[in-house]
Amino acid sequence: MDTGWVLIIDFLLLAIFIGIASYLKKRFLIFRKFLIPIPIIAGFIGLLLGKEALGLAPLAKERLGDIVYHLMAIGFIALSLQERKQKKNKTAFRSGVYIVSTYLVQGIIGFSLSLILVNTIFPDLFPMFGLLLPLSFGQGPGQAYSIGSQWQELGFINGGNIGLTFATFGFLWASLAGLPFMNYLVRKDKFQKMKAPEHQPYKIIPQKMEYRESTSNESLDSISIQISLIALVYFVTYLTLILASKILSPLGTMGATLSQLLWGFHFIIGSLYGILVKYIISYAKKNKRNIYFDTDKFLLQRITGGVFDLMITASISAISIYTLRRFVVPIILITITGGIATMIYTYFMCQKIFKESTLENILGFYGMQTGTISTGMALLKEVDPNLSTNATDNLVMGSAVAIFFGFPLMVLLSIPVIGYTTGQPAFYYYTLIAFIAYLSVLYFILFRKTRD
Repeated sequence: MDTGWVLIIDFLLLAIFIGIASYLKKRFLIFRKFLIPIPIIAGFIGLLLGKEALGLAPLAKERLGDIVYHLMAIGFIALSLQERKQKKNKTAFRSGVYIVSTYLVQGIIGFSLSLILVNTIFPDLFPMFGLLLPLSFGQGPGQAYSIGSQWQELGFINGGNIGLTFATFGFLWASLAGLPFMNYLVRKDKFQKMKAPEHQPYKIIPQKMEYRESTSNESLDSISIQISLIALVYFVTYLTLILASKILSPLGTMGATLSQLLWGFHFIIGSLYGILVKYIISYAKKNKRNIYFDTDKFLLQRITGGVFDLMITASISAISIYTLRRFVVPIILITITGGIATMIYTYFMCQKIFKESTLENILGFYGMQTGTISTGMALLKEVDPNLSTNATDNLVMGSAVAIFFGFPLMVLLSIPVIGYTTGQPAFYYYTLIAFIAYLSVLYFILFRKTRD
């Protein structure tokens, strides 16, 4: 096959899988009953038709992994460029701090379990294996693949694919465990009982506004402007990572470790640049400066939704059945423990943080913190079909705030890597202590604010 067609064929197949999954969800009740989002169904179609199963779809795991990596950044950049309502800042702040606290709880659980396994029945297990739990459940397949791939250079065989496998189990927790969890919540006397609506078409982003053209250039479609802005931000992100790698290279092992983490957290850097660009545009408009291009929230939401749908489909399609079979015991143990812990943590924490629309926030955050914002929105729509509560804004705006509070995790994740490369296991326990310390700081900030 002409190499110029390879990547195009990958995207064509992913899109076809989504189309097939959409038909199956509308045709068969079981997919609607268990709240399985269309991209997840599409991903399993790709996995079934892939080279390690039926061998009918020429999908290469490495290429799909790269697609997931880049779509993760593009989706978050599109999200960061969207307009924000200032009046929601206080709730968004609480949501963002809470989201990062969940990362830390998942990290403490996952890393502790992997260290126990390393020191007992799986001595050859990569020590940071369990850290893929927060990277996949909390932050999604793109981040799990990105960091897992970076760790491959340290000797973590198939690290990127294992990250995608973790993420797939997260999607299953969001979808299959989400239904009984929802039914339990709506039957509790302390929550308002709501009848689950008839099946609604799967949507990742709410449609609260009417579409409008935001560019004054009649010869250029408005979506072209949005794509151009995303491309500009991603290109600046790439240049920043190149520059950072050159600056860090003289630092030896420490510099290489930090450089790898920066490339793994490319979506955070891209999101920060996206927020900066949006701020500059908003400032210029406020001061009545000439704006030759503007962001369009409606189109950016559509781009975000489409990108995340493709990312989820690609991430599940890229799973290696061989890798899953080899590490099935530690993966099952860590993901089951992490799934149960996330459900319990979300249940109790959301009751303390969100006094309004508690049920909707619990379901939305549970879906997001085991999958992505798409699975969070899928669960949310079952109890809030018109997306009329504040849960939608909490998910979206909280994710933006979480970028800032999640940035220190980049530094914390370098600690166990240093311990591994230098042969000093004590650094693993320093990492757990640092996680607990940072979690304590977040609790202080969170509950101090919630008493207002």
